[in-house]
Amino acid sequence: MHLTFDWHGALRRARHGVKESADASVVPRLAWKRFPYGDRVYRYGGTALLTNWCRLHRADREPYPTVDNLLELLRANPALEPHADDPRALVPMVEEAWRSFHAGDFADAVERGLLAGPVGFVVATRAATVYAAHLEEDPVRRLSILREAVESAAALLRLAPNWANAWYAHGAALVRYSQHLSVVKALSQGLGSKVRDSLHRALQLEPGHAGAHVVLGVYNAEVIDKVGGVVGALTYGVRKEAVVDHFEAARALHPQSSVVLAEHARAALMVLGGAQSGHAHALCAEAAASQPVDALERLHMEWALGELEAGPEYP
Repeated sequence: MHLTFDWHGALRRARHGVKESADASVVPRLAWKRFPYGDRVYRYGGTALLTNWCRLHRADREPYPTVDNLLELLRANPALEPHADDPRALVPMVEEAWRSFHAGDFADAVERGLLAGPVGFVVATRAATVYAAHLEEDPVRRLSILREAVESAAALLRLAPNWANAWYAHGAALVRYSQHLSVVKALSQGLGSKVRDSLHRALQLEPGHAGAHVVLGVYNAEVIDKVGGVVGALTYGVRKEAVVDHFEAARALHPQSSVVLAEHARAALMVLGGAQSGHAHALCAEAAASQPVDALERLHMEWALGELEAGPEYP
């Protein structure tokens, strides 16, 4: 039922200037677990994707796929130009990849993103990372998907160093990969500094990037939870205060997001334990009562509902 995608073929073509084919048969359709809450609920057909884009992308500030926006991206990242000589053909491919991402059809989002070449790697990497972190049940396959997502994002950074969401996709994939590899092992391999560098660069390029603040908050919390506050501060530069600061910044930028609320609740319990259980409960309750606008927000809302139903960690 499950294989990973031909990331390596896409990466090889990106590195050597070979264009992706627009023929969808090039990348075989491979079966991933379906989004469990209906694949049409968040399907923004026609102009609905454009109409709702600002809300859907409030966390990452990614511009809507248009020819003008793609040309601006290419001007900022000249190394992308050889892989995007027909922007009018690529724009609808990236647009459809995002449509599938928001609907929870993560396999289709990866396929379409890869077919668009490097300009589609952000949505492809994001889709693979979300799928692996939230829906993949097999730990070996999950780690394999995340490893390939990290490689995809790293390859994109060499071509697009001035694309905020390339750095964000890399940092987010690294954090999820580290969580499932083991945070301690990831730190020993030097991945911690790569996470920080990628997410800080994303914030330099886009200061209003709520998603980067969330992932930095998660990273600080995970390291403190695994190695302790003193070792974390002295060796890896993480602090409990940074967890609070990053989530407060994310909340200010995107106050209604179930992603921000749920990840904040997790981090609060991880770093501060029982002392923050009441605060974590309030965050979970808020996330559970939110109105998700896409599959990713729905997954976080459902997690929050599950935490409230489980109950024992909260007063």
